[in-house]
Amino acid sequence: MDDGSALMSFAATGDEAAFASIVDAHQEDMRRVCVVVVGDAAIADEAVQAAWAIAWRKLATVRDPGRLRPWLVSVAVNEARQLVRARRRRSLIEVAVGADHDTAAGPDPASAISSIDLRNALSRLRPDDRALVAMRYLAGFDASELAYATGRSPSGTRARLARLLERLQRDLGNA
Repeated sequence: MDDGSALMSFAATGDEAAFASIVDAHQEDMRRVCVVVVGDAAIADEAVQAAWAIAWRKLATVRDPGRLRPWLVSVAVNEARQLVRARRRRSLIEVAVGADHDTAAGPDPASAISSIDLRNALSRLRPDDRALVAMRYLAGFDASELAYATGRSPSGTRARLARLLERLQRDLGNA
């Protein structure tokens, strides 16, 4: 049994230290993907917290240690989507503008435009599509991990991701 299998086995039987190691290893990936999915850091944090409670109860259902990461992220994404549905609120992106901001002393505010454009383009995607993009580019999932997390085939997942990227490029005017 390798370290990942042993850690999962111990955590699944109630070993809190082993579970804490799993949390440390996956917390940031789960949070980053959820922030992209919901567009709100507070909701993302709440979703990840709820996902850990589910993971604690259901960790024994994950048979393959190699599938742990995609499983955890998909649980967090599902929780994030449920929180957004329950709240039915729109997120706002704030850009700090200070009257005393000296452009010579700091970055040009115009440099944030491409980031805002990308956020707006992502916000026009469905939450499932944002999750797919975030899992691929923020968490670094490969096609098999994406397929496992989304319940699709690897080739279908790659095709869906390619369509989403084409759409984002069109929305951003880069096509």
